[in-house]
Amino acid sequence: MNETPSIDRDAIRAAARRIAPYLRRTPVLRLAGPDLGLPHDVILKLELQQASGSFKPRGAFNALISAGVPAAGVVAASGGNHGAAVAYAARALGVPAEIFVPEITGAAKRALIESYGARLVVGGADYHAARQASEAGAAATGALLVHAYDQREVLEGQGTVALEFEEDAPGLSHVLVATGGGGLIGGMAGWYGTGGTRLVSVEPEGCPTLATALREGRPVPAPVGGVAADSLGARQVGALMFPLAQRAAVAAVLVPDGAIRQAQRLLWEAARVVAEPGGATALAALLSGAWVAPAGARVGVLVCGGNCEPGSVLA
Repeated sequence: MNETPSIDRDAIRAAARRIAPYLRRTPVLRLAGPDLGLPHDVILKLELQQASGSFKPRGAFNALISAGVPAAGVVAASGGNHGAAVAYAARALGVPAEIFVPEITGAAKRALIESYGARLVVGGADYHAARQASEAGAAATGALLVHAYDQREVLEGQGTVALEFEEDAPGLSHVLVATGGGGLIGGMAGWYGTGGTRLVSVEPEGCPTLATALREGRPVPAPVGGVAADSLGARQVGALMFPLAQRAAVAAVLVPDGAIRQAQRLLWEAARVVAEPGGATALAALLSGAWVAPAGARVGVLVCGGNCEPGSVLA
């Protein structure tokens, strides 16, 4: 096992203080079990109501503020949400941003990135290609490169979600989180650690990055595909998050695309929440039976993103 990085409660509290002036404290919402067809209630944290439409500004602001941004600005690669977050943070801090996205990034996310004043570059067929293009761009200009999930400051910022969830919905026994590259669940594992709240990673069957890494005992390449690939389509989980997930004994489950679409529709029908596929993936584990809560569990679900065309939820 790799040495576990020192991403802990103290580091996450410090990140929370650092980024607080720039972020929203997103609400929690209890949904009754019968509204979801479940035998237990579910407590949602609506992080899709965060600035730029996902949890990502937490890590983006922490990275930019911690490192300081050179005159050349900031560069990032993203399927969409991280790019929008970096662009939003760069605008708030008054620095230029260049965002590399893959061809699969949808029009809504491209438009959001550009609306924050960033320069948008299409950098290849998938996230991996866009990341390589962003690294070359940063090397050429001297800009600050902010990784979507494999950077300490990013994980510390994402971990502030868990801090808030614990404060606003105390006593959760399990929290379900969608996983792509693992920056979110890695940061949350840094907060929850080996305590009383267990983390459950939920991934699309087409993007099984953490499930594959846990099976192999190390981060390794995994397939990328399916309806949530633009937000959860990393080729493999980050090296920093993996030991954190191991230490926290994160469980990993997979869900089919059909369950993700069902979760999107049910979030709309039960709560009038418009979640993108990646944002609905964690709830899909409960609705599909891919993960069944033990008796007496108090279950939280992170709805992590909402950057999609509203009509697509009911398509």
